[in-house]
Amino acid sequence: MPSVGGDNPWELVTQQPGPGRWMKVVTNIYRMPDGAEVDWDLLVAPDAVAVVALTVLQDVVLARQYRPGPDCFLDELPGGNVGAGETPVEAASRELQEETGYVGEVVIVGHTWQGATITRRKWAAVATGCRKVSEPSLDPSEEFCETVIRPLPEFHRHLRSGQLTDAWAGYAALDHLGLLGPPPR
Repeated sequence: MPSVGGDNPWELVTQQPGPGRWMKVVTNIYRMPDGAEVDWDLLVAPDAVAVVALTVLQDVVLARQYRPGPDCFLDELPGGNVGAGETPVEAASRELQEETGYVGEVVIVGHTWQGATITRRKWAAVATGCRKVSEPSLDPSEEFCETVIRPLPEFHRHLRSGQLTDAWAGYAALDHLGLLGPPPR
């Protein structure tokens, strides 16, 4: 597997507005209480899940991958879309194993709406007692993803750094487990 890191391997060639492969944009027109009409562009996307995965040694399992929005590599919580007919727990278990090769006991600890103009609900999951059972089984868009293991205190610093997209799920999971720890000095 090629190493992840260094210069950005993705070159932006062109950018065009319109519906995308991963998410769809729709415009809804609303009538306001005063009779005026306004339109809102909404990002329509399936529910998704992010997993805080702890090994028996209390290390956190992350997935380092390039993120096109921030245009950099981030050490992320494993996760992804909840498939049709799949529960958030099933999606969390599947995504954890696909992206990292780890499995554990998974529970959902909460959810939030991704944003005011996005239809996606994002679920936070905790996986405990995680152990590696296989190599990752990555989608073509994830083939340059690599597993990163961080000790819990380092993960606390990582959450506070803001260098991941689902920090809220990290805080929710650690709060659920009673592992938030003292604030930095």
